[in-house]
Amino acid sequence: MPGNREAVTRRTEARRARRARRGEGSAFVLSRGVVVLLAVACGTSVANVYFSQPLLVTIGHELAMSPALVGSVVTLTHVGYGLGLFFLVPLGDVADRRRLIVAQLLLLAMALTVVAAAHTAAILLAGMAATGLLAVVTQTLVAFAASLAPAAERGRVVGLVTSGVVIGILLARTASGLMADLAGWRSIYLASASLTTALALVLYRVLPRHSATPPTPLRYAQLLRSTITLFAREQLLRLRALFGLLIFAAFSTLWSSVALPLSEAPYFLPHSAIGALGLIGVAGALAATVAGRLNDRGLSRRTTGIALALLAASWLPLAFTRSSLWALVVGVILLDLAVQAVHVTNQTLIYALHPDAGSRLIGGYMVFYSIGSATGAIAATSLYTVAGWGAVCALGATFSCLGLVLWAFTRHSTPAPAAKVTSHSEA
Repeated sequence: MPGNREAVTRRTEARRARRARRGEGSAFVLSRGVVVLLAVACGTSVANVYFSQPLLVTIGHELAMSPALVGSVVTLTHVGYGLGLFFLVPLGDVADRRRLIVAQLLLLAMALTVVAAAHTAAILLAGMAATGLLAVVTQTLVAFAASLAPAAERGRVVGLVTSGVVIGILLARTASGLMADLAGWRSIYLASASLTTALALVLYRVLPRHSATPPTPLRYAQLLRSTITLFAREQLLRLRALFGLLIFAAFSTLWSSVALPLSEAPYFLPHSAIGALGLIGVAGALAATVAGRLNDRGLSRRTTGIALALLAASWLPLAFTRSSLWALVVGVILLDLAVQAVHVTNQTLIYALHPDAGSRLIGGYMVFYSIGSATGAIAATSLYTVAGWGAVCALGATFSCLGLVLWAFTRHSTPAPAAKVTSHSEA
């Protein structure tokens, strides 16, 4: 019957449309809305690592923790994050990334709930370590976004998603400080647990069941060994990991210590005002999404050099922080712009080396990010107590100049995989 045939045809087309929306039976179209959703999920996840920093004194008083034990809150969170980068992120190359992301987000929400409900130091520290471990879902999201993006637009997509990471880091302290003032320190973890759960449900509906690159048939032990093998084999990966270490050492040098001079004479700024400084950094982070488009045009080498030069130059206005807040604003924008530009370039280039090993590449690279961040934080806070803000700026400038020197000596010696994408790409 003609009517029945038409009804069957309509039902078949409807099923095809549903499969297309889920990424089944046809190529998944990565819309701008999905990219923004991934960026929000990245920022929300990574922010959990930094929420505790302005809350340590309050948490310590409520749970009767010693200063040394309070300090271990941040340490354990970052240790958990570093372990997750090596042991969890590579799973994205052998598992269904959609399910892996959703499962990690739901487990992260549970860990945040444990932190919010903790009434002893032991439970709090366990929850914080689990939060750091599971927050690495951020990097699985970045790798998934890169795998879904067309090769010619990968830099733009990675730039947009990574901007969510940097914004999450910058605004975490501001958000936690404000919410703690309004509703207590536990409120930020409860709110984050709720948002994380909601994101897990939305991503489950929106993300495709399969990425463009099929899972790698490796056992878990082989997977971890292959991460190390990739570093031994790929010169570009080693170089970009060193760039990542140096830029995030400089980034952490500023953001782990800038509250110290601002809380002293002549400013005596309150915590809320200091936290608002992160809003200024967001401007730089957003501007650096241009770096992704430059990478798509094959200008990765030039982008890296210009960004590293800006990073080194940013410490000149930052050195005048004690006499001018405007100098601080200029320095913050330049620094965050430069760090984000190099970071986006790094991730775009290393993913292109082996798209089938994207999670291992990005997870391994981010281990160096963690090392750089920890080095900058420890060195900057220790140096400030001994030699003051000028010495901190000299330290940050040293990290930045080392990156620029490394770029100058290696810019002609390492081929960039972007050359496979566009004929006018640079090395």
